[in-house]
Amino acid sequence: MIHAKINHIDVVVEEGTTILEAAKKYNINIPTLCHYPDLHINSDCRICVVEIDGYRGLKTSCSTPIRDGMMIKTNSPRVLNSRKTVTELILANHDVNCTSCTRNMNCELQQLSKNLGIDTSRFDNVLEYKDIDDQNPSIVRNPNRCIKCGRCVDVCQHVQGMHVLERMGRGHDMDISPAFGLPLNDQSCSFCGQCANVCPVGAIIEKDNTNLVWEKLHDPTKHVMVQIAPAVRVSIGEEIGLESGLISNGKLVAAMKHLGFNHVYDTNFTADLTIMEEGTELISRINNGGTLPLMTSCCPGWINMAEQEFPEILPHISSCKSPQQMFGTLAKSYYATKTNMDPEDIYVVSVMPCTAKKYEATREEFSVDGKHPDVDVVITTRELGKMFRQMGIDVNRLPEVEFDSPFGITTGAAALFGASGGVTEAALRTVYEIVNERPLEDIVFNSVRGMDGLKEAEVNLAGTTVKVAVSHSLSNARKLIEEVIAGKSPYTFIEIMACPGGCIGGGGQPYGTTNEVREHRLASTYIVDGNMIYRKSHQNPDIHKLYEEYLQQPNSHIAHKLLHTDYQYRKKRT
Repeated sequence: MIHAKINHIDVVVEEGTTILEAAKKYNINIPTLCHYPDLHINSDCRICVVEIDGYRGLKTSCSTPIRDGMMIKTNSPRVLNSRKTVTELILANHDVNCTSCTRNMNCELQQLSKNLGIDTSRFDNVLEYKDIDDQNPSIVRNPNRCIKCGRCVDVCQHVQGMHVLERMGRGHDMDISPAFGLPLNDQSCSFCGQCANVCPVGAIIEKDNTNLVWEKLHDPTKHVMVQIAPAVRVSIGEEIGLESGLISNGKLVAAMKHLGFNHVYDTNFTADLTIMEEGTELISRINNGGTLPLMTSCCPGWINMAEQEFPEILPHISSCKSPQQMFGTLAKSYYATKTNMDPEDIYVVSVMPCTAKKYEATREEFSVDGKHPDVDVVITTRELGKMFRQMGIDVNRLPEVEFDSPFGITTGAAALFGASGGVTEAALRTVYEIVNERPLEDIVFNSVRGMDGLKEAEVNLAGTTVKVAVSHSLSNARKLIEEVIAGKSPYTFIEIMACPGGCIGGGGQPYGTTNEVREHRLASTYIVDGNMIYRKSHQNPDIHKLYEEYLQQPNSHIAHKLLHTDYQYRKKRT
C-alpha cells in the first residue's frame, strides 16, 4: 500500500493509484476538464495540476501515480494561480456568449470559471469565428465553443472505433475536426452522439427540435402524438434533478399530457411487435436455410456503420424496422384508419435516448404514403428535460396517468430493449416457447445482462443448441462482424447496440453518463421488467388484437409491407 499526504491529510491507497483517484477517495476535490471517467487519460488541459514537495514544476494529478511519502498540495497559491491562468486562456479563445448556448448553467467550463472566481478575464478574446456544422439531422458541431480537450476524439476512436473526429494541426493552431474539415454529413459518422455526451461544453450538441414540437403542439389542425422509448424512463429523472434510475411511467405520461400532447404512447408496444416479427424471421431462417447469423436492426447507429463500412454483412441484418419506425408506420396507417383521421393531420413525435434516431426518421424509405415521414420529429431525453423546464413542470408531483390506447399494454421483455442484451433476452423468451411449445422455466438470461462488451448465451431449440452473442459499442461490434465476414461466427443470432450499455447509454441521454450511471440505469431496467404483468412479447394481448384486426399474422404480406425494409450499401463518404 502507498502512504502519502494530500493537504496534510494521511491517505493510504493501492500502488498504481493516481493522485486524482487518491484525492477522490478521501473526498478531496481536484477540478478537471479534459479528464472523463471511462476514457483515456490525456492530460491536455492541465486544470488538475497539483504541487508536490521536492518535485520541479506542477504535476497533472490525473496522470501522476501517487508515491510513498509524497506531500501533495491541491490548493496552494501556485496551483490556484496556474488553474486560473489556464482557464482564462481557454476563455480567451472561446465563444463566451454563454446565455445563448444550450449548455448554459450545465457547462463544465462555466462551472469551473465560477468555482475559480473568474468574474473578468485578464486576456482579450482572440477567437476567430469558424463555420458551424449543422448540415446533418442529428448533431451540431460548433468549433467556436470547442476547448480542444480531446474527449470527443477519444470516445470516437477508442470506444466507437469510428475515427471520424481527429486532432488537426499543432500548437495554438490545433483544431478538432473531421478529416479535411469536412462536415459530419460528408463523413462516415454513425451519428451515435457519444461525442456530444462527453463534450464538457456546447461544442457538440444534438440538433434541437424542441421548437418544431412546440409549433405543432400549438397548431389546432394537428393531432400530435408522442412515443417514449424504453430507456428514457430510467434516465429522465436525472434531467429533472432526481437520482439516476427509475421514474414512474405514470408520472412521465402525466407530464407529457401537461406539455399538450393529444396522446402518449409507449414504444415498448412496438418493441413487442419487433420480437414477434424478428423472432418469426429467425425461426424461418433456421428452418429454411436462410442467412445466419441473424443480426438485429433496432439500432440506427449500428445500421449506419454496417451500410457504410460492411456491405457484405447486410444480408445478415434483420429486415425489421426499428420499434421507433414501426410505431410511426402504424400511427400513419392502422391508427389513422381506426380513428378515421387523415394521416396528414397526424404528427408523430419520438422521445429517444439516441441522436442517430433523428437521422433514421429522415430516411426516405420510412414513409408509408411516400409523401410524409412516418415519424415527423425526434427529440432526445435531454430535449424532453428542456421542455419540462421551459413549462415549469414538476414531474414528481403529478398524479399518475396511464399510456393511451391502442398500443397501451406492453411487457417486461419490451422494457429490456433499453439495455444491452435486452433484445436478445426478449427474443429468446418468445422464440424458445414458440419452437419448443412449452414454457421457458427461467426467463432471465443473466449471461447477456450487464456491462461486459461481448456476451453470449445458449438456448435449446427443438433439441439443437443455439448460440447467441451480444455486443455494445461499435468497436466491440467490429469483432463480431469480422467473424461473420470470415465465415467463422459460431452464433445463430447477434445483437448489436452502438452505444456503451445499449440505449440506456445513448448519445441523447443526460450529460454525465458514465459506466457507473449506466449500471444504475441497467438495474432500473431489470426492475421494470420484473414488475410487469406480462414479461413475454407473445403474451401481450394488445399485440394479438393488432394481428387479428390488421396485420393477420407475423411476417404476413401486410406485416412485411409495413414493418420491414431493406438496408442498402451507402458508399463510405470518406
